[in-house]
Amino acid sequence: MVAVGACAPVKAEQPTQPGEVAAPQVILNGYRRYNSACNHCHGPDGVGSTFAPSLIEQPLPFARFEQIVRDGSVTGTSVMRGFGDDPNVSPYLRDIYAYLEARVTGAVGRGRPTPAP
Repeated sequence: MVAVGACAPVKAEQPTQPGEVAAPQVILNGYRRYNSACNHCHGPDGVGSTFAPSLIEQPLPFARFEQIVRDGSVTGTSVMRGFGDDPNVSPYLRDIYAYLEARVTGAVGRGRPTPAP
């Protein structure tokens, strides 16, 4: 139900605003947050599973991603609960998005990203 929009390749020391690239530490934090809250349904590395779609195959703009993650979504019999009140997800949406965006663009591969020096 949720996917991420592709943007420019990842470069260090740039802010994580929608449409901009993220610093490697933000991507690493996004990876950690994704794995603590999202991978149970959306699969490892955002590739999808048997009951939740890939988050890297059909990108969404940040605003739509944020809305779905905060409020949840219902499509037919598929239901995703909202995470707007989850203190382990809601404050870190930009980090999660940055990680998934880096997966979409190929800036990071599968598995844990290597931390920046």
